[in-house]
Amino acid sequence: MFQNLLAGVLILLTRPFRIGDQIVSEAHEGEVEDIQVRATLLRTYDNRRVVIPNSELYTNRVTVNTAYTKRRLSVEVGIGYGDDIAAARDTIRTTLQHLPDLVREPEPAVLVTSLGDFAVLLEVRFWIDPPARREAVETQDQVLEAIKIALTDGGFDLPFPTQQVLLHDQTEDTDGNRLQQREGWPPVA
Repeated sequence: MFQNLLAGVLILLTRPFRIGDQIVSEAHEGEVEDIQVRATLLRTYDNRRVVIPNSELYTNRVTVNTAYTKRRLSVEVGIGYGDDIAAARDTIRTTLQHLPDLVREPEPAVLVTSLGDFAVLLEVRFWIDPPARREAVETQDQVLEAIKIALTDGGFDLPFPTQQVLLHDQTEDTDGNRLQQREGWPPVA
């Protein structure tokens, strides 16, 4: 009890977050509704109240999503291995210039993050203001929709995972010479 009281006083004095800020603490995320001496009340995005003891907030890591006026977001997009990466970058950047909810400075960035199993993966980074959760979700939706339309209109492949299953009757009589096959057969000694 004393630990929560002391932590509550320290939170009220140091103000690492304020009422109205959107925070993440452990598995909880939402908007700070009230900071009391014993606990902080958090309203989750699905409209539930979480009462977090102040000792947890003071001793554990807390992310304040609304601490600054701008917030960087990112989405991942995959293009085909046969596609021109530089052209895809240009298409994405041009598309993002026309979206009104993005901050112009710093400029959006498009980075190759991985050569995946089925696609070249690009991370598209952009900034928003205000940094609130609602704006983040809505802007990510707009960005993904605009990029999808622009890339498909530009003739870029947006591949998805596929698998090929090869079935063999594992006898020499019906399957042929295994030395001439390449899908998964061990070499014959």
